[in-house]
Amino acid sequence: MLNRRRLLTTALTLAFAAAPLQLLQAAVPAGYPASYQSVIDAATKEGKVVVYATTDAALAQPLIQSFQQLYPGIKVEYNDLNSTELYNRFISETAAGAGSADVLWSSAMDLQVKLANDGYALRYTSPDAKKLPDWAHWRDEVYGTTYEPIAFVYNRKLVSAGEVPKTHADFAALMNNPKFKGKVTSYDPEKSGVGFLLASQDSKANPSFWNLAKALGGADVKLQTSVGAMMERISSGENLIGYNLLGSYAMTRAKKDANIGYVLPTDYTLVISRLALIGKASKNPNAAKLWLDFLISTRGQSLLAASDLYAVRTDMEGNSTGTYLGRVLGGAMKPIPVGAGLLTYLDQSMRLQYLKQWKAALARN
Repeated sequence: MLNRRRLLTTALTLAFAAAPLQLLQAAVPAGYPASYQSVIDAATKEGKVVVYATTDAALAQPLIQSFQQLYPGIKVEYNDLNSTELYNRFISETAAGAGSADVLWSSAMDLQVKLANDGYALRYTSPDAKKLPDWAHWRDEVYGTTYEPIAFVYNRKLVSAGEVPKTHADFAALMNNPKFKGKVTSYDPEKSGVGFLLASQDSKANPSFWNLAKALGGADVKLQTSVGAMMERISSGENLIGYNLLGSYAMTRAKKDANIGYVLPTDYTLVISRLALIGKASKNPNAAKLWLDFLISTRGQSLLAASDLYAVRTDMEGNSTGTYLGRVLGGAMKPIPVGAGLLTYLDQSMRLQYLKQWKAALARN
């Protein structure tokens, strides 16, 4: 049985089944080679693309609608899963020879790279690959699509300005304040793929990470698998502050929720990117290519930026781009490179050892 802690699998099927024939003749995107028309034609014959993603369906809907406008002959079957469920479901369906996703789009960067490394990804050179930073793609198999800083998130009404931590050392010190006992939340690295990624990368970036982990344990940190659940608890005051939450979700929530505040740490801010890959056994490989290309196209990136997921392309400007964040925080921005380095802690013995050390650090005194 798969571990379905969220039990949230949203299937969105958007199609214009009765579209006139002329609408199905989608144009080659500007700047793409004329030969790309053959990919569009083949994708239209396939008729659909199946996407497994960790991006909430509500955030993805503008992308799906825009893709559908460009390619009205192709249905989008969008399944919203948590990162561990996405990985396990794809692996089990592929092993069984059953139909599975054409495209995997996940914030669990290490699990995506593992799939590619284990031979599950189709090698494909996107026409827009050259517009991505060097750290954001690997072997023409895995492509970064967003530039998402990792933040501290807090309740603005219950945490004073003087208490808000600006650095990781500040956060560790805050854990000694009795006010925050039992009022801190973070990802559970045992049960969340993105949670494990962030914790393991944090330990690489921060020489004092294990002291911080002990401080979290001393504060009786509440571990969760969903950023949405953590945000709700912070907003309600059940928790006062969250460690290592996705800044993109915090920024979106803060626009409509006066209780939510966030900080991008000034000592270093990890940056993740939602990685997209095409399954090697994809039943709709051409439609999958169109979806992947759309995610990193200027149009797709603009839609992602509008959802506070931040554009990763190097040729885009504006406040919702990685280029802008790099100028604001400079060397404090630490994008997690896409590549074999992400596999270190996915070695079973290394993973078990890491989680053992994590549990020991969090052990309640």
